Formats: sequence, structure tokens, C-alpha cells
Amino acid sequence: MEHLIIHETPDKKLKHMVVVFSGWADAAEGATSAIKFLQRKLKSKKFAEIDPEEFYDFSQTRPYTSRTRDGKRRIHWPANEFSYLTDPRAHSGVMVFVGVEPNLKWRTFAKTVATVAKDHGVESVVHIGALLDAVPHTRPVKLSGTASESSLSEFLEGQGIRSSNYQGPTGISSAVMAACIEEGLEYTSIWGHTSHYLQAAPNHRVGSTLLEILLKLLNLPLDLAELKSAAGVFNVEVEKAVAKDDQIASYVTKLEGQYDEAVAAIEIPDPAELVRDLEKFLRGEQRRPPTDLSS
Repeated sequence: MEHLIIHETPDKKLKHMVVVFSGWADAAEGATSAIKFLQRKLKSKKFAEIDPEEFYDFSQTRPYTSRTRDGKRRIHWPANEFSYLTDPRAHSGVMVFVGVEPNLKWRTFAKTVATVAKDHGVESVVHIGALLDAVPHTRPVKLSGTASESSLSEFLEGQGIRSSNYQGPTGISSAVMAACIEEGLEYTSIWGHTSHYLQAAPNHRVGSTLLEILLKLLNLPLDLAELKSAAGVFNVEVEKAVAKDDQIASYVTKLEGQYDEAVAAIEIPDPAELVRDLEKFLRGEQRRPPTDLSS
């Protein structure tokens, strides 16, 4: 793979890989801000990258320019970087891939990501993303997700993360998922739903929620107090902004009603499931030996 640039070989066992893409799959930077926090706190180290030349139409995904301190111009091309961070309690680590959705050759791009993971011993891949949705910011962050293995699906359900039933145009994360599964890797994708009327970025409220779930899934130790504090400040600023706009405030109230009705509908037990539980209970009672009331 000539487009893969390897700088070094990690000296850690990398059982898991975290994948995140900026842009379309990162509403209000909810996902990338969480991963940047993780990388900063656990001191990730870059070890490889994908050359962007083959995968981008630069008139669509434009590089940007900046000036250095000495006044020189520098061009920043779309970056797709592999790094790794270390679990401070063990000698193992986690691979992290932060990328930009390509314009071209999605299958080749996805195959490259999956191959790098496979070659470094990765067994399980976790993608996190953020999407815009008609959800109120005054309720817990809505999460949805999917997983390739039943044990991972059970974990998601245990965290209150419901499976997504979306069908339609998709992003590069789905192509990466298919490539990873083809390589025999487990795959989990978790999405944070971001209030579509909020333009402020990064949305630390969504980011902290996503990262909390990710840490549980990977069993990584990390103090999220700093990120949660930033989420608290974000919430306060949003409340101030909404209070100044009667139209937005009215819209939020409407969303709250819809959200609460949807949650209530989900929590109503399935009658068929109640019947099955009752039958199971009665069968258990029939097998139980009679109690000696004389003792």
C-alpha cells in the first residue's frame, strides 16, 4: 500500500481500535472533541498516516493554509492518522484512527484502515460519531448504535443504547465497518444525537457522553471531570442563548414533549413479553418443592 506512510511500529499490544471521522459524521465536533481529549490525557503517539493524494478531490475537500510564527505559509492537507495510547495500568494499548471522509476510492481507503488494524493485532474496532437530530438539549443525550457481535449488542442495550434502524445514504464509517468485519474484526458503532438547532462547537455535552460509554467499553481509566465541567459550561451558555429567543424556546418546549412521549412509549412493556415472563414464573413455581408449613 504505497499510500500508507508508516513512521514506526508500536511496541504495545493493540487489542482495540477507536475510529472517528470529522465532518459529516461529527456534528458540532461532538465525536472528535472527545477523542482529542482522550488522546491528550493518555498521551497518544502517531505512528502512521494515509497519504491524501489518492482519496480526495481537493476542489471539494479543500486543504487550508496558515502562517507560521516566522511568517511562512503552510498548507494543511486532509489528515488521516493512526496513533496509539497506553493503558497506564497495563502494557497494552489502544489504536486510534482520526480521519476525514474521502471523496474517492472508499473501498481502498476502508481496506487500508482495516488492514492496519489487523496487522497490529486489533481484535475489536469501535467507531464513535455525532449526528444532527430533532432532540432537545434539556434531556439526556440520546445515543444509538450497532454491533457485529451479540455480546457487544448486549453491552449497548445495557447502557440504554438502542439499535439504529436507519436505511439510506451512508458515510465512510459504514465502509470501514464492512472492511473490518471482512477481516474478522468485531465492530461497534456508537452515535451521539446532537440538537440540530445548536451551532456551537465543540459540543462537550455530547462528547463527554460518548467518551463515558467508550471508556466503559474499553475498560480504560480516565478522569472526565475536566470534560464534564466543560459540558456544564456549555449547557449554561446554551440556556442563556435559548432564553433570549422566544421562538427557539417555544421550539425546545415542543421537542421536549415529543421526546418525553417517545420515551414513555418505549418504556411501556410489551404485552407478549409480560405473558412470557408470567409463564416462565409459573413454570418455576410448579418445579419448586412445596413449603413445609408445619415447621
